[in-house]
Parts: sequence; structure tokens; C-alpha cells
Amino acid sequence: MTIYSEKVMEHFMCPQNSYSMPDANAQGVYGDPSCGDALIIFLKVQDNTIQEISYLVFGCCASIATSSMTSVLAKGKSLEDALSITEEDIVRALDGLPENKVHCSNLGVSALRNAINNYYESQKLP
Repeated sequence: MTIYSEKVMEHFMCPQNSYSMPDANAQGVYGDPSCGDALIIFLKVQDNTIQEISYLVFGCCASIATSSMTSVLAKGKSLEDALSITEEDIVRALDGLPENKVHCSNLGVSALRNAINNYYESQKLP
């Protein structure tokens, strides 16, 4: 019996968009102190749309897979649409997670929201 779905294993073994982005115009960080996982998301935003997204993650199989799926779901979306991505959307897109790993989906959602909020802050006029 496998505890992870095929999609989780695919995103764990071959994570998409996993790299540092030195020319990002926004970034967001989130960590879960209870399990030690940490995620930083980089965004390149143009015309209110996420043109490019990448991340660096430290964590378990589920953390890596949820970070990868978060990047896939957010890429190409407007900032408003990306803000509406939920933990449930990520879990559903991965065909489920074991109950004790569902909290990992919070990493992606929280880091993405932090990155978008940081982008909005950086765009305010002085």
C-alpha cells in the first residue's frame, strides 16, 4: 500500500519550478515550526499576472509536492486569482494527502500569499 498518490510522488521526484530567482520582483516566506518545513516563493509579476514563479523548499515529501503544485496552480494567474488558491485546491490537485500531511498544503498557500502581499507593498508609492 502506498501512502502517497501518484501525483504526489511525481511532484516529489520531479518538482516543477524549483529554483532560486535572483531577479524576482516579490518573494514570500513561510515556515512551520512544528515540523521544521520552510518555503520561500519567488514571483515575477507583470501586468498584475504571475509570469514566473519559483521556490526553494526544505521539508518532507509532502512539503516538496505541495510547493511544486502551488507553483503549477499559480503560474499564469492574476494576483487576485492566485490569492484565492486554497489548501484544499492543492490537496485536490495532488489527488489527496495522508491526513497527517494535509498541513503541508498550508506552506504553499501561506508563502504564496506572503509573496503577493509583499509585491503589493512594494508597488505602493512613497
